[in-house]
Amino acid sequence: MKITVVGAGKYGSTTVQRLAEAKIADEVVMTDIVEGLPQGLALDMMQSRSIEGFETRITGTNSYEDTAGSDVCVVTAGLPRKPGMSRMDLLEVNAKIIRDVATKFAAGSPNAVVIVVSNPLDEMTYLFREATGFPAERVMGQAGMLDTARFKHFVAEDLGVSPLEVEAITLGSHGETMVPVPSQVRVAGKPLTVVADSATIEKLVQKTRDGGAEIVGLLKTGSAYYAPSSAAAAMVEAIAGDTNEVMPVCAWMTGQYGISDVYLGAPAKLGRRGVEEVVELPLDDAEITALKAAAESVRSKCADLANLQG
Repeated sequence: MKITVVGAGKYGSTTVQRLAEAKIADEVVMTDIVEGLPQGLALDMMQSRSIEGFETRITGTNSYEDTAGSDVCVVTAGLPRKPGMSRMDLLEVNAKIIRDVATKFAAGSPNAVVIVVSNPLDEMTYLFREATGFPAERVMGQAGMLDTARFKHFVAEDLGVSPLEVEAITLGSHGETMVPVPSQVRVAGKPLTVVADSATIEKLVQKTRDGGAEIVGLLKTGSAYYAPSSAAAAMVEAIAGDTNEVMPVCAWMTGQYGISDVYLGAPAKLGRRGVEEVVELPLDDAEITALKAAAESVRSKCADLANLQG
């Protein structure tokens, strides 16, 4: 198993570390345009192998030749948000970067499964697929796993329970039209609607939507990477292990929830072919309406991409 991570920033390098220590690959390749950065980080991580007890090789490179033959790729390339910026503010600049990455990576790894994490997430996932011509099931985005983890955190903190006792899922787009799904939340086995009032639930939903922006604001420079890298690594493990585990991912919709021909956050079974199946949950009417609104928002931004020249 060969895995490539594009981008050696904090998100990318932390993802490489998590994947190497998970012992699921023979080699993890980290590529970046900054000379010496991926090589230095890879050497540092390689020297931790005897302590952490893993044998996975970590290769740092500035060349896509070293990524050839990859089975899975995580794309973290692009500029992160700064305080006050929305994910959509990054659309034009990151579109150029993703087109370049997609073309260069696909040439050497035409059969890879790709997980895009660059922002704006839904639109960059669409763009990667368009630039490569890969089957839609082999290109997905990481957002729902992260947003769901944030939702679980806020519920657990507010209600004073362990995050391990919270079951939840977050759908829709990665941004303002995110759709946390209260009807699917269980706290120690009890429905969230039983243990919390509507005002509390709305507060938790809004905190989840603002979760990334809150971290960006606190850091002043850069954005979140510990929880995001955990989310990406979990998806890679499901794909590499062909587990068919159901995870919320940015997937190509083909009629599920009455939505077609757009990338959108939805629960999906992940395996060696990528998105094996998009799963339909029994959502209430308000949640389905919000999901359809999110889909139309993403669709309109993808139309804007057509007007941007790579």
